[in-house]
Amino acid sequence: MRIGIESHLRYNFTEPADVLVTIEVAQMEDQRLITDLLTVSGSGELRPIAGEEGIGRRTWMHVEGAFEARYTAEVELFRRASPIEALPITPRRDLPPGVIPYLWPSRYCESDRFEAFVDRQFPGDPHGAKIMAMADWVREHMDYSIGSSDGTTTAVDTFVSRRGVCRDFAHLLTAFARAAGVPARLVSAYALDLDPPDFHAVVEIWLAGDWYLVDPTGLAPLDGLARIAVGRDATDIAFMTVFGSAELVEQRISVVRLDR
Repeated sequence: MRIGIESHLRYNFTEPADVLVTIEVAQMEDQRLITDLLTVSGSGELRPIAGEEGIGRRTWMHVEGAFEARYTAEVELFRRASPIEALPITPRRDLPPGVIPYLWPSRYCESDRFEAFVDRQFPGDPHGAKIMAMADWVREHMDYSIGSSDGTTTAVDTFVSRRGVCRDFAHLLTAFARAAGVPARLVSAYALDLDPPDFHAVVEIWLAGDWYLVDPTGLAPLDGLARIAVGRDATDIAFMTVFGSAELVEQRISVVRLDR
């Protein structure tokens, strides 16, 4: 599948601020960048750095006044959404070193607070079916509600309120999986057929020696996702981290299929 992506961000900075922008599609085995271009106005020199796990790229910039970033890309996706129910959960003692940190609680995913609930609600079955049961539980017990959470909302807050947006759904599933001893990480992505179009947060689960995508919202097809970044939680995958303050002027995302 070939998709076209357009991302347009406009902000106003009343004072100088350092900004870290993460909106470029990652070059990975199951997604190939054909073309892409990031253009920025209103900033000083751009300094690209590697993303978490060496996946994707972040860009440092120093901004003051009117700021605008445009990103366009054409991406070939080779992913097929494959069932994970029968895949075995790897015992903790057999996990490779690089995935072990994704077992631990993090700022927005307090997995240690969910261990008793997960043991009671999702007992037995050391396979991916346990993860899918968790994703189904999140989808069935949560209301997708724009504006119901903010940058301080954690998985525990979401569990109590039972509402949120994609990042809240992803935080809750991630916390559940880690509480069950399964490595899980957040993924930011561009998503085909997402309504309304926006940056999308989903989850990757470590099963049978590899990472597998799961979308607890069920709002977008997995074979139409183009990953941008991965990390422990929303802290690591934010599309823009501002060390200061900024006012949103406009934000537009477009993802279309090119090979129909």
